[in-house]
Amino acid sequence: MRARNAQWLRPWDATSPAGVSELPPTFGHMVRVLTSEARMGHLMPFVVTFRGSLVGQVTVGGITWGSLRSAHIGYWVDRDVAGRGIIPTAVALASDHLFAIGLHRVEINIRPENAASLRVVEKLGFRPEGLRPRFLHIDGGWRDHLCFALTVEEIGEGVLARWHRARAAGPDPRPASPPGPDPRRS
Repeated sequence: MRARNAQWLRPWDATSPAGVSELPPTFGHMVRVLTSEARMGHLMPFVVTFRGSLVGQVTVGGITWGSLRSAHIGYWVDRDVAGRGIIPTAVALASDHLFAIGLHRVEINIRPENAASLRVVEKLGFRPEGLRPRFLHIDGGWRDHLCFALTVEEIGEGVLARWHRARAAGPDPRPASPPGPDPRRS
């Protein structure tokens, strides 16, 4: 699935800066690193499924306890199911879990050109905090990111409940991307 989505995800995927000799990790290596980091409490990798099929990933990273109690969330979704509310739902579930286990703050950093991800944070009520110039190496260069955050004091009944309420209020007036094929027929 990642290989099939490589071109679509390339503008948003992290890359290594020039001169850094890192081979792309194998799938097995990636799983071992994620497992190790998760056991140490530094991150939480989640698969995203839809109708019984793997369609993406949500990764909570930078988990810090003590006086900060914070983490950041990154995500991607298969192009064939984008625009169906899957990632907002997954991010809402992950955010609610983080607040339930005692974190105080959750943030998401997004390239300003990534309109789809900007809609995710808007739908979930993440608060804009500003620009982080040259924040992360993406697609071959240091890219600016917009920072969005929520704190436990802002979530009220929860992020998922907020998202469900927003969806029940009616469709987004912006045109949605056409749904992809049913993954059960792939």
